[in-house]
This record gives sequence, C-alpha cells and structure tokens, in this order.
Amino acid sequence: MKNYIVFDLEWNQGEAPVTENGKTLIFEIVEIGAVKLNEKKEKVGEFSRLIKPQVFKQMHRITGKLIHLTMEDLEKGGSFQEVASEFLSWCGEGAEFCSWGPLDLTEFQRNLDFFGMPLLSDRPIAFYDVQKLYSLAFDDGKSRKSLSTVVDELGMEKDIPFHRALADAEYTARIFKRLNDKVLQKVSFDTYVTPKTRKQEIKITFDNYFKYISREFDTKEDILENIEIMSTKCYICHRNIRRKVKWFTPNSKHYYSVAYCELHGFMKSKVRIKKAENGRLFVVKTCKFIPPEDVEAMKIKQRKIKKRPVD
Repeated sequence: MKNYIVFDLEWNQGEAPVTENGKTLIFEIVEIGAVKLNEKKEKVGEFSRLIKPQVFKQMHRITGKLIHLTMEDLEKGGSFQEVASEFLSWCGEGAEFCSWGPLDLTEFQRNLDFFGMPLLSDRPIAFYDVQKLYSLAFDDGKSRKSLSTVVDELGMEKDIPFHRALADAEYTARIFKRLNDKVLQKVSFDTYVTPKTRKQEIKITFDNYFKYISREFDTKEDILENIEIMSTKCYICHRNIRRKVKWFTPNSKHYYSVAYCELHGFMKSKVRIKKAENGRLFVVKTCKFIPPEDVEAMKIKQRKIKKRPVD
C-alpha cells in the first residue's frame, strides 16, 4: 500500500562542519515532524519527535530564534539513531517522501550516514518537492516561494505556528493535497547517493523534457569524452540528430547544445557536472524541445562566450 510521507526537519549547526570516520556533518537534525497521507491523500497519521544533539551542543544563534527551541528542550529528546529508526518504522513499506524544497531528504540521509545507520537506497531516490510542484501547478514553474507565502496565496488558515517540524509538515501536506495527478508526475531525485553502475542510472521522460542522472566518473575529461552523455539523440524517436549549436560552456560546470530533429524540432541539451559525496563526479543531463527564437538566443550566448578574453 502506498503512503505519502510529508515530512519536515529542523536542524542546528556549528561554526564549521564536523568530520568523523570520513563522514561530514553540516547540519544536525534536532526535530522530525511528518504527516502520513494514504493513496487518496487522506491524513492517516502524524509523527513528531525531538532529538538530543550529539555533535553541536550549543544552539546556533540564528537557529534558536527561527525554530523556538532551546538546548533544554532538546535534552528531553531521544538520540538520532532512536528517533530515525522510529520514524522509518512509522513510515512503513511503500513510503513516498514529500518535502518543501529539495534539502530535507539529503540532510536526513547525511545524518543517517554520519551516525552509522543504513541509507534509504543504493541509488537516487524519487521524491515530491512540493515547493517546485506548487510553482509548476500555480505559478511560472521557476519561482520558489516560502511556505508561509504559499499558504497565504492559497487562502489557507494559519492555525498553527510555522518553523516547527510537525507544523511545517502539516502545511506542506495541505498544499500537496491541492496538487493534481499530472503535476505529481514531475518527481525530483535526491542524489545524496549517486549511481555507481549503468543499471543504477536514472533515465526518465516527462511530458516536456528528459532527465538523465549518470553513474560516477573520475574526471571531467572522462565525462566530456563519454558518447552517451555528450550525444544529441532525440529522446522521443531516439534518432541521432545533428547539432545546430555545438556544445559550449559559460562556467566549466554547465554545458549547452542545440540539435535539430526533423520530426520533433529543436532540442536543447544541458549537462551539469556535479560532485558526489565521495568526491567523484556525476552528471545531470536534461533535454527539452524549444522554439526557433530560443535557438537564436542560444547562438548569441555561444558567440558572446567565444569572444570572452582568455585570462
């Protein structure tokens, strides 16, 4: 049985990250709050627990003002290992995670890793970024608004205070219920764990674009020489198509090209080179069909980059 787990985390931090046994902790989770929805998006449960800090034992001045918690409050909590185990047991089988923005699932897995607990998967995890999905459903698809702003825009009652985990999870769940099935197809992927093999790679076609999350590589040169990554193949008809704008980069981490398919038109490709947690590199590649006027804009952008003076 599928359940939607709409969750929110509150975390504390120190003046600098802490590294132990090769694992680095940036934010230490101090509270987990979640709402469970069934397949019909009906609320069937909630979870709320405080966590006693083990690493950052002083409350950061900004964090304390934001989440309205003190170290005395957190002393009453359980260990991260205890609370995380309880939370995952409560989530149950078939849990599909939902959060406001892309950070919570990454930081939850980072805390699992740091405290020696099993990760959620051996590959990227699909989840619902409700902040992004709201923008796609009700806004321009690009803006990312705060939770309180969206609650106001939807005319929802502000009957519980913000910036506590369960409260923010509750508001996020209310917004999630407003989303239709079509927009829910636009899942996001958490890449705290990156693909290690071809079999683990993510290749997914949405209604208007294609996404590919590659396995890891040792160097940028290995990526740029990889035929599959740098090819321009139409993701609809799978034909090799000719580039009209050759690959170019504005910053050595993002690469762009445009190719033309006689059946489907101009396809823009974007390759983002990202660093995995272990220091190796992987790629997120997206392909999308664009109108002719956007092709001209890409050509202009390419020419400007070519004219830049070399340092």
